[in-house]
Amino acid sequence: MSTITPATPSSFLRPSNASSGTSPADAAGESVKRVEMSAVDQQQIAGLSAIRDFLRLRTSYDVLPVSFRMIVLDTTLLVKQSLAILVQNGIVSAPLWDSKQSKFAGLLTSTDFINVIQYYFQFPDDLKEIDKFRLNSLREVERRIGVAPLETSSIHPMKPLYDACRQMLRSRARRIPLIDVDDETGQEMVVNVLTQYRILRFVAINVGRGVQLLRKPLRDLRVGCYEGLATATMETPVLDVIHLLVKRDIASVPIVNADGVVLNCYEAVDILTLIKGGIWDELQLSVGDALLKRPDDFAGIHTCTLNDRLDTIFDTIKNARVHRFVVVDERKRLIGILTLSDILRHILLEGNGAE
Repeated sequence: MSTITPATPSSFLRPSNASSGTSPADAAGESVKRVEMSAVDQQQIAGLSAIRDFLRLRTSYDVLPVSFRMIVLDTTLLVKQSLAILVQNGIVSAPLWDSKQSKFAGLLTSTDFINVIQYYFQFPDDLKEIDKFRLNSLREVERRIGVAPLETSSIHPMKPLYDACRQMLRSRARRIPLIDVDDETGQEMVVNVLTQYRILRFVAINVGRGVQLLRKPLRDLRVGCYEGLATATMETPVLDVIHLLVKRDIASVPIVNADGVVLNCYEAVDILTLIKGGIWDELQLSVGDALLKRPDDFAGIHTCTLNDRLDTIFDTIKNARVHRFVVVDERKRLIGILTLSDILRHILLEGNGAE
């Protein structure tokens, strides 16, 4: 009796070398491989379907913790003050409120501070006025430096979570505000802000069986970015990294050495810590020096390989605050970037031809 070795996941995409005169034993082996491939694909489809069904049944409000605090910033607040509030409270974004019109006015994110940096380096004569700059002037900053305003969509907290996810993908936003309306006054109310991390962690905790079926490795999935990656070194000036973030419309740049080994990752949110004291000259620091200014509770960067599967990646999301994975090879050299947006898009759209 012969023993048939099961196919490994990485072999699924490899073409068969068998000739037309395949022996019965080889034919039996290939039959086993095809059955296994079909089983893994079916499990993957079943897992994605279970997650989508769950997202349709739950509301955006369900994701929120039982107890939470939320900071809303008035648009008349000084940019300098708003930055201090974000840093002191350990948050990287906040809803904006127009008190004159009593309505939601968008989100303040690290992109807005990057735009302010771009503005003052394009118009250095205005730098002396920076302490007087207010949040309600951010749209004027966008116009002056020639960038398109960020699309700020929102959703009612009782709408299906699936709808919130689709809306995030359409607007290319990593977070979406939950906006309710007071029944008596008809005025808007900011309930909270839903992030991709919160959604995926909610899925990881509550759809255990569906997540466990996502067993195909990354090398067999069309998820993540693996070409034309922007990189920097420890010696690269932070200002050059900022230009990369803007030019490529990305939120992070992997930091590598001369051999392509990943050393760290500089993120858009790191800029908030760097300019929190209003010392704009520190933007001339090297990436290596700037990373030393990260807070002590920084969660670090997370890496994975092409052999990792989505079920294990969801385990990491469940147990640690993650915003992206740097994909590396066995020598820790950079291969690609897997963002939470990539994962969310895969969950909602992969094999979902009707949508």
